[in-house]
Formats: sequence, C-alpha cells, structure tokens
Amino acid sequence: MSRPSLDVESITVRYGGVVALASVSVRVAPGSVVGLIGPNGAGKTTLINAITGVVRPASGSISLGRRRIDGLAPHLVARDGVARTYQNIRLFGALTVADNVRAGAYRRPGMLGDDAVRALLSRALVDHDLRARAGTLPYGEQRRLEIARALAGDPAVLLLDEPAAGMNPRETGELRGLIRGIARTGRCVLLVEHDMSLVSAVCDRVTVLNFGEVIAEGTPSDVGRDPAVVEAYLGTG
Repeated sequence: MSRPSLDVESITVRYGGVVALASVSVRVAPGSVVGLIGPNGAGKTTLINAITGVVRPASGSISLGRRRIDGLAPHLVARDGVARTYQNIRLFGALTVADNVRAGAYRRPGMLGDDAVRALLSRALVDHDLRARAGTLPYGEQRRLEIARALAGDPAVLLLDEPAAGMNPRETGELRGLIRGIARTGRCVLLVEHDMSLVSAVCDRVTVLNFGEVIAEGTPSDVGRDPAVVEAYLGTG
C-alpha cells in the first residue's frame, strides 16, 4: 500500500507578538529523508510541534496526501499516521521495554504480541529482554527504543527530533542505517539534527531554518556550500 507525502505549505506560527515560523514550506515524499537544520532557536522543534498539532499555525496548511491535518488535536494527528520522537528522552522509565513499545500502538491496540514487539525492537537495533525496565537500558538503546515505540503505530510519517544527541560515533553509525531502513519502507522521515555527518549520510534533501525562515534548501552538498548557510549555521571551520 502506498503511503502519503507530508506537505507543509507556508506555515506561520506566532507566540504572542513573536513570529516563530514565517511562511515555512517543506515537502517530504514517501520513502525519503528530509533534514531540517539550523541554529538553536531557528524554529525546528516548533515546526514539528505544528505538524503534530501541539501548536496551531496562524496560517498555512499541513497535509498528509490530500488530507489536511493542521488544526487537528495531537491524538487525531497521531491516528492519521504521524509519529515523533523528542529532543530529550521521554520513555516510561518504570515500565518494561515491551510496554513502552505497545504504548505506541495507538492505531492498532491489542495487536502487538511479543513476537511483533521483538520484531520492532530488532528493527530498531534494541537487543534487550522484553521485561527489562526501560529506564535501565543504555542511553543509545533508550534512544532507539523511542524509535521502536514510534514505529509501533505503523506511521506514514516519522518525525525525529535530534535522535543522535548524546550518542557516541558507534551509536550514530547504527542510527544511520536505522533511519535509511525506515525510509525504505516507504515512510516519510523528517530529521531534525545538528550532526552534519549524519545529515549528509541519510538525507535526500535538506531545509535550513534561521530565525523562523527558510534560508536554503537542496541536497546536503548544495546546502553545505550555500554562503547563507555557512554564515548562519555551519561556520567556516
């Protein structure tokens, strides 16, 4: 079954008199990974919050295929097929690994037996007893357990908010293969990340935000050479 694209068109988000996003557009095709980069405070997480219904845009539209999802409550956006992870780990630390995965199956409750949970954990490269407490897992596995939980709902769109934060080089390398594998299932992946080696390795295209505005978009190599991006974000080092 084909999956829908994610289309963000001219989204503007305001917090009082502050414009957090100004007419931002991003398109993620099924089976592709789009990177979203920029300095801290550029509006990256705000865009994820707008897509997931946590904040309501002042204008613009967000669509999954032909279906508009902007303005929907977060649980309805999730049921339509949008899943996310967070900058800071938000597992249920006192619950088991298996229960954390099952918590993500909001679109198909009661359908995740142990074999299905093990398959999701294997895809996310989490090798741990299902009965282990999630909070006892090593840091990198906790990060990947969040991804397994997000995949449990069989989403069409996966939003990853700085998944490599705090990971060592080996863990980041494992994450690289995991993200590309998720895209190969036909899902749309939007990746917010500061690790430019990871962005360059997994992203088909990159959108760059600065002060809530898109200042560049293109392939990772094109964006990396853009003078505006170098000045605002990458620096000359």
